[in-house]
Amino acid sequence: MEEVLVRENMMRALARVKENKGAAGVDGMTVDELVPYLKVEWPRIRKELEEARYEPKPVRRVMIPKADGGKRPLGIPTVLDRLIQQAVYQVISPVFDKDFSSSSYGYRPGKSAQQAVEQARQYVTQGRRWVVDIDIEKFFDCVNHDILMSRVERKVRDGRVLKLIRRYLQAGIMENGLTKASTEGTPQGGPLSPLLSNILLDDLDKELERRGHSFCRYADDSNVYVHTERAGERVKASVTEYLKNKLKLKINEAKSSVGRPWKLVFLGYTMTVDREPRLRASKRSIDRFKKTLKELFRQGRGHNISRFIKEKLNPVIRGWSGYFSLTRVKWIFEELGGWIRRKLRCVLWRQMKRGRTRVKRLLKRGLEEERAKKSAYNGRGPWWNAGASHMNEAYPAKYFRNLGLAELTKTKSS
Repeated sequence: MEEVLVRENMMRALARVKENKGAAGVDGMTVDELVPYLKVEWPRIRKELEEARYEPKPVRRVMIPKADGGKRPLGIPTVLDRLIQQAVYQVISPVFDKDFSSSSYGYRPGKSAQQAVEQARQYVTQGRRWVVDIDIEKFFDCVNHDILMSRVERKVRDGRVLKLIRRYLQAGIMENGLTKASTEGTPQGGPLSPLLSNILLDDLDKELERRGHSFCRYADDSNVYVHTERAGERVKASVTEYLKNKLKLKINEAKSSVGRPWKLVFLGYTMTVDREPRLRASKRSIDRFKKTLKELFRQGRGHNISRFIKEKLNPVIRGWSGYFSLTRVKWIFEELGGWIRRKLRCVLWRQMKRGRTRVKRLLKRGLEEERAKKSAYNGRGPWWNAGASHMNEAYPAKYFRNLGLAELTKTKSS
C-alpha cells in the first residue's frame, strides 16, 4: 500500500485519469473537479487507505450498443475510485505481467490485437488450418470472486491491498437509482478490471501451454489452432470442461465453434484460404465501419465539405485504417475509398439543392454547358448522381485528395 500511495505513483495515476477523461460516476464528480476535491480530502482518503478502511462507491451502470445489435453493461466508477484503481494497477501490474503467457495479448504493455492476429496467421501458415474459437459467456459478469482473489493472493501479500481489491469487486452497481450488491463479476470500465481478467485467465493460458497447444488470447476471446477438425472438437470439449471445473466459467455455445480460420473472425480480422494466408478486414468489420460513416455523412450535410473531411471524417478513417493496416487484400481499401468518395459526392449534390446551382457548379468544375444542364435536371436522386460520370468527372479522386481526405490505401497494405 505504501508503494501505491507514494506521491510519484499517485501523480502518474492522476495524469492517466485526466488523459482518459471519461464520464462521472454515481457521485456526479467530473475529472475537472477531482483535483480541487483532493486538495481538501486527500489526507483523510490516504489515512483510510493506509488503515484498510476505505469504502469504494458503487459503479454507475450504463448499457452500450454491441456490434450485433445487442447491448453490454459498462460500469463507470467514480473519478476518485478510478484514480485509486489506476494507482493500484501501476504497482501490481508489473508483478503479474512478467509471468503472463506470451500468447496473451489483451490489455498488456507492448502487446496488441494486431500482434495477436499476425500470430494467428503464422499458426495457419504452419499448417494449423482449423481453429477452436472459445467465447466465455458473460465473462466480466460471471467471474467468481473467491477464485479470482486466490490468484491475486499468489503474488500480492499486503492484506490492505487485497481487501481494497475485494471491496472494488463487491462495491455494487447503481442502476436507475438503485444499488445492487456484486457477488460475482468484475465491472468493465475500471482500470483494474482488464488486469484482473488476465490474472484469472492466465490459468487457462498455462493449461493450454502445458498441453502444447498453439493459441492466441485477447481478454476473454481465445483461439486455439490445430491440424484437424477432430482435434479441434476434442480441444473445445476439454477446454469447456476445464473452464467449468477449475474457474467456474461457462463458454457461450452459440458463439464458440470449431471452423476454418477464413470463415471465422478474430478481433475484426479474417484471412484468405491461401497456403500462406493473407489477413483482411472481415465483412462484419467493413459493414460496421460503413454504418459509422453513414451516420457521419448524415451529420455532415450542412457543413463545409473541407472542414467536415478534416474534423469529422479523417479521424474515423485514420483510426479504422490504422487498426486494419495488416489487411493484405488491396481491393478492400480501394472499394471502400470509392464508396467514401461517392458518399461525399452525394453530400455535395444535396448541398447544391437547386438545378440552377448544380449547373453553375458543374460548369465551374469543367463540364460543357449542355452536359451540365442535362445532368443538373435529370430528375435522379443524390446517390445515383453521386455515382454518375458527370459527378465523377467534376469531382474526381484528386479533388478530395486536395481537400485533405485521408486515403485508406496509404497503409502497410499498399
